[in-house]
Amino acid sequence: MILVLGATGSTGRRVADLLRATGHPVRAASRSGETRFDWSRPDTWEAAVSGVSAVYLMAPDGTPVDPSFVSLAVERGVERIVLLSSTAIETMGDERLMSAERTVRDSGAEWTILRPSWFDQNFDEGFFRPAIMAEEVIVPLGDVRQGFVDAGDIAAVAAAALTEDGHAGRSYEVTGPRSLTFGEAVELISAAIGREIRYLGGDEDYIAAQGFSGAAISEAKTFAALRDLGDQPVSETVPQVTGRPAKDFETYVAEAASKRVWRM
Repeated sequence: MILVLGATGSTGRRVADLLRATGHPVRAASRSGETRFDWSRPDTWEAAVSGVSAVYLMAPDGTPVDPSFVSLAVERGVERIVLLSSTAIETMGDERLMSAERTVRDSGAEWTILRPSWFDQNFDEGFFRPAIMAEEVIVPLGDVRQGFVDAGDIAAVAAAALTEDGHAGRSYEVTGPRSLTFGEAVELISAAIGREIRYLGGDEDYIAAQGFSGAAISEAKTFAALRDLGDQPVSETVPQVTGRPAKDFETYVAEAASKRVWRM
C-alpha cells in the first residue's frame, strides 16, 4: 500500500491516479480525501500509515513536515519516502523545506527528494490564476528564466521513485524542457486566450502591489536572491526517470486554454 498525502492537490491527485492506473494499491489522504489526514491532528496519522510501505510526503505551503509523523510512519513499517520539496530552497531561505529534507534523510527509510521548479498549474489551478484573470501578473524576477514544469511530470517522477528501484538517496531537480521568463510565459497565455496580460517584474511593482508593507519588502529581497542565481538550468530528470519528454509550457497552455480555465 502506498500512502499519498495531499491527494486532492495538484501533484497528489496526479500521483494517486498514476499509481492506480499501473495497478498499485493507493491510500489517498488529505483533510477532505478518502482517508482523512491533517498535519495539525496527530490522531489522524495512525490510520493513514497503518499497513503502508511507501509514502508520497508533502505538506501545504506554510505547514511544516512534522518529524513525529515521519518517525511514526517508519515505526509502522514504511520503507520508502518520496518528499515533495522545491528548487533553490537554500537561496530562498525556506527553513520549512530544508527541515523536511533533513527529516527524511535521517528517517532510516529509503528516501528520494523532488525539487521541482514553478508548477505550470500555478497559472490555472494555483495562486497565479487570479492574476491571470485580472490580466496582470507581478513577480519580481525580471527577465530571469525559470524551468516551469508540468504537475503531471512531477507526479510521473514521484510514481517512479515510489515503485521502482534505483532512486533511493537521490535528490532530483525537476524542470520542464526549456526555461522561460515569466514575461514569456504570460505572453503564451495571452496569445492562447486572446487577452492582453501584463507582466511586471520589478521589486517596486511587487512592493507597491503589496501595499508597501514590511513583509513585501522582505519578500522582494528573497526574490532578489533567487533572481541573482540567473537563469535556471533545464534538468533531464523527467526523460531520464520516466522515459518520455517533459511537457513543454506551450503545450500546457494550449491544453489549459482548450478547457476554458481562463474564461471570463
